[in-house]
Amino acid sequence: MTAEAMADAPTGRWKRLKEATAAAHQRIDTRIMAAAPFASRERYGLFLKVQHAFHRDINNLYHLPELQSAFDDLPVRARLTAVAQDLADLGFPIPAESDTAHEMPKFDAPTAAGWLYVAEGSNLGAAFLLKAASRLGLSEDFGARHLAAAPEGRGISWRKFTAALDAMTLTKADEERLFAAARNAFERVHALVELMMPLPGPTAPASQPEIAT
Repeated sequence: MTAEAMADAPTGRWKRLKEATAAAHQRIDTRIMAAAPFASRERYGLFLKVQHAFHRDINNLYHLPELQSAFDDLPVRARLTAVAQDLADLGFPIPAESDTAHEMPKFDAPTAAGWLYVAEGSNLGAAFLLKAASRLGLSEDFGARHLAAAPEGRGISWRKFTAALDAMTLTKADEERLFAAARNAFERVHALVELMMPLPGPTAPASQPEIAT
């Protein structure tokens, strides 16, 4: 592979990706918090359903053979099972897959890495969410398992992921797919929030799922 075929300055790729998706990230954060996900367990349940739908979309990516050489710990990073356990803890049903049907792209390594960047970045900032969830009586062992930090800590886990992302050997076309995939992942999350987390007030559903006691 010639130097001309390689993406410019691979080191720092994730920082450029962060800058390129900052507006989309902020848009989602603002919309989620407007839905008051920690106002009650019922509202939090809506947030969990968004999380479950998104992690169901990407669960297979954590086992994608094309990524295993670049990211050696991907399988243990998957959080779909933890989200499902959180829903079960609170007595909420798992949303039917047909309710959130979405045609996912064909995943090559750069595209998959872009989607996983969004998922892994959300875990880095989950300490704030976990603190808010604790006010509802939730924890890493009950109802907020998917917000728990990695055993080595959030910062170390994130730095390991981004170092692997920077080290990927990508052409310019590959990197363009990586960036486009991250933007598409943020758009998918936003669409799920709009679908499953109505704003509180007159627009909110009249009834919410009952929480098991």
